[in-house]
Amino acid sequence: MFSTPFNKAIKILETIENHQHQAYFVGGCVRDYLLQRPIGDIDIATSAKPEALQEMFHSIIPVGIEHGTVIVRYDKESYEVTTFRVDGTYTDQRHPDGVTYINNIDKDLERRDFTINALAMDINGNIIDLFNGQQDLTNGIIRTVGNGKERFKEDPLRIIRALRFSSQLGFMIDQVTIDHMVQVKKDIESLAIERITNEFTKFFASKYVGHGLHYLFETKIYKHLPVFKDHEQLIYKLPTTIEPLPSFGEVIAVFHLLDPSISVVNWVKSWKCSNKLKNEAQLIVHNIDRFKSEGLSRWLIYQLPTSLFTSFQRIIHLFYPEENITVEKMKRIKQLLPIQSRKELAINGNDIIRFYPDYSKGPWMKLLLNEIEKQVVTGGVPNNYQAIKEWIKWNPPEIN
Repeated sequence: MFSTPFNKAIKILETIENHQHQAYFVGGCVRDYLLQRPIGDIDIATSAKPEALQEMFHSIIPVGIEHGTVIVRYDKESYEVTTFRVDGTYTDQRHPDGVTYINNIDKDLERRDFTINALAMDINGNIIDLFNGQQDLTNGIIRTVGNGKERFKEDPLRIIRALRFSSQLGFMIDQVTIDHMVQVKKDIESLAIERITNEFTKFFASKYVGHGLHYLFETKIYKHLPVFKDHEQLIYKLPTTIEPLPSFGEVIAVFHLLDPSISVVNWVKSWKCSNKLKNEAQLIVHNIDRFKSEGLSRWLIYQLPTSLFTSFQRIIHLFYPEENITVEKMKRIKQLLPIQSRKELAINGNDIIRFYPDYSKGPWMKLLLNEIEKQVVTGGVPNNYQAIKEWIKWNPPEIN
């Protein structure tokens, strides 16, 4: 009856129910199950308190125990299990100041963000739907549970989550919900940037990103986002043909290419991204610039990591749709290169020292090796010791 993720998790529900407590699958996993989408994390809600859960299961991680949440490790998988609760006020606009445990799921579902997420499913596959979430799934509508202004005030990240769900699912956002998003949107500025970056990473990676951008434009939420709030017209420079960008490094590269006056480093700092994403964005940008001047050259393919071929191709297609560049074509060029890395050069730094015994080591050596590497890759000289030695003879380095 259930798909494989639920089949593995069903034992958690059985264990809890065998201890005379209620337990349900809740939230996004139920939504995606009903939509027949791939199921990610499986969350569970229960009447059992954290202390009782710790007695039921051998492996428990008390990741959010103060708010009634623990991670249950079972069969090499992790499941977030949260006790039925009602929340207190949200002073930090993320976590409730306190929670009150309750014995039934009704009020627990009432505290959730959107109707399509306020769904629960029992061990037999019966759905609990108190806010017409299934109808909204059928109609493709994102709507808050209860008063939207209150939901967004509790945690303004829910405003961005509404955009993200629109981008992921291709759903419309209910007009009353949009009105409440607009009323509360300034509160986004109080959020931790990392949370915003996480949501927009998913936003730009989603199948219906153009749909999500429509609502980003309509609500003008971009006016409260890092970088965009200082460059309000930037978002409108995005090509209408934009496709999903699976990495936020690609997103940064695209916006830098749209406005080179905003550096990659500025983007990375403003959105608090990792060095890995910074390096990815810089490599993409550098090679897009190289493409402008020399096309899809052997040197470009050599310099660009294979792991970024798909990202590069995606962004080339965005800015230069007339160019017929495929990942397969790039891989074929790479396979035909005389070397795949500097380690394969027929000559090295020690050889250079022997050629010039009277000169001190210095930056000139690196510059010479760089030029030799480029000559070999581009076909200027064969990757052969004698051939390279002869080339150096006729192209001596400048040694200061």
